[in-house]
Amino acid sequence: MMRIPGSALLRVTACLLAISSLGALSAGAADAPAGAVAPVASTAATDKPDNDTCLACHGNAGFSAPGAGGKERPLHVAQDKFGASSHGKLECVSCHTAITDVPHKNIPAEGSPARAAQRKTIPDLCGTCHAKQRDEYATSVHGREALEKGNPAAAVCSDCHKPHAVQDPTGDVARLTITKSCGSCHKDMLRTYTETYHGQINALGYANTAKCFDCHGSHGIQRVGDPASSVHRKNRLETCQKCHINASEGFATFAPHGDARDFARYPMIWLAQKMMVGLLVGTFAFFWLHTAMWFYREYKERSERKSRPQVLASALPTGTTGKHFQRFSATWRVAHLTFALSLMVLTLTGMPVFYPESSWAPAVMKLLGGPQTAAIIHRVAAVVFAGVFFWHLGYVALRLARNWKNFRIFGSDSLIPGLQDLKDIIAMFTWFIGKGTRPIFDRWTYWEKFDYWAPFWGVTIIGVSGLMMWLPNLTASFLPGWVFNIAAIFHGEEAFLAVVFLFTVHFFNNHFRPDKFPLDIVMFTGTMTLEAFRHEHGVQYQRLLDSGELEKHLVDAPSQPMTLGAKILGTVLIIVGLTLLVFVLAGFLQGFSGGH
Repeated sequence: MMRIPGSALLRVTACLLAISSLGALSAGAADAPAGAVAPVASTAATDKPDNDTCLACHGNAGFSAPGAGGKERPLHVAQDKFGASSHGKLECVSCHTAITDVPHKNIPAEGSPARAAQRKTIPDLCGTCHAKQRDEYATSVHGREALEKGNPAAAVCSDCHKPHAVQDPTGDVARLTITKSCGSCHKDMLRTYTETYHGQINALGYANTAKCFDCHGSHGIQRVGDPASSVHRKNRLETCQKCHINASEGFATFAPHGDARDFARYPMIWLAQKMMVGLLVGTFAFFWLHTAMWFYREYKERSERKSRPQVLASALPTGTTGKHFQRFSATWRVAHLTFALSLMVLTLTGMPVFYPESSWAPAVMKLLGGPQTAAIIHRVAAVVFAGVFFWHLGYVALRLARNWKNFRIFGSDSLIPGLQDLKDIIAMFTWFIGKGTRPIFDRWTYWEKFDYWAPFWGVTIIGVSGLMMWLPNLTASFLPGWVFNIAAIFHGEEAFLAVVFLFTVHFFNNHFRPDKFPLDIVMFTGTMTLEAFRHEHGVQYQRLLDSGELEKHLVDAPSQPMTLGAKILGTVLIIVGLTLLVFVLAGFLQGFSGGH
């Protein structure tokens, strides 16, 4: 009997096993899903397996047909199965040379020394087609670590380019994928990058902002301190000018990886972050406590029928039944509405960038038409917002100039906080704990004065920081680049403060407390019932009554259509505001739990 050599026997056995497996798959080919790889007959035992043979088992291990699972076409796959690519037809065995004879023979186990040694061969393997890139890699910090020092953790081609899903490196998918690959080793750098505008847009899934390799280079990347590095201090401005053409020397001192947790390296960024955190904690600690105590006391008194329902119309002056007090003019109402709408648009367009990794942010950004369109909408809303603010300053200045002789800084018509406001706060907290009666207020309450003055510092901080980032080249022409890091912190945190305060504290004070719930429409109609005016602003009511000026401010109740319209408008604004609040809080909690 003729003896069969052992090596040939192994080849025949492997071939028979492959044919058996493919035959079983062929039997169910009619039931295979659309786009599945159709197995073909195996070649002779001594031939190299082709793509169909490999993909019969590994068809879902990183290789996907066009559209399958929402993935794009990989480059390194069979042309006739997955479409044309810039590489043409590249067989699996072109890279996996260890399986030319027997499938899986000599493939080292993951994490073994043999596998580490094999990783060192990958650059040369890729270099058979990409010689230039291989030579650049050999001189890079990654290449020296991997090839010269034998560091198994050093990045090789397949760590960045994902071997089973290689994309055109100029395409959006590759730009996003490679950035994520960089972060798999440089986790802290990815975190600090994601806290910048470049990284926030990247986290939203858009490739138009600078990625790691746009600044640091790719195949020839060097350490930052190396004079050959594109981000070395001598080369940094030239690198920035690839995108920011008119960037100045100051621009290049921006800290793209500035870390607010690292005081030693970034003291100004650390200080700015701590200042804003202190402002947030202090503001919400006071006003949320104030809100909770107010709700409890007002709800309890209403339950005991000691509040507004006890004000009788018979106690009001004769002939005033059904009359309203004119509290706000049409000009103020339009300004308030414009201010509110522009702020909501700013929130909608800005918060997805502030919380790019939240579950809702990509969907909202896509709905807005992408970050570039959202940026335009954001800036238009900012101009409107600032326009109302500056119009108000001009209006107030004109009024003061006309009435300067009669104006009193701490008078009843002034919105400037005074000693009486401190007394009212103390009296209010005394009432909260049941140790006194509810204080009687003048024309402006202390919380209304806070609502008035808060936008002054808010608009100043948000507006100035936003303008600095909107005009980076101008800003960097006279300020150092690290101010952009500070501006981003101030802009985002102050915006968060404004949104959460307005849609919690402000909404409660004016709509959600028991005396007002579910909606107060005075800012939409401009008027309030005389009974409500007497209850809310008893000091002003009594002064006008005593001076005989009350009738000058009395008007007929708004018409039914106007009242209905005011209620609809107010309800819509509240719903929108609360929806935005939910988005913001969800983004904050998700980011907080993720360590950002």
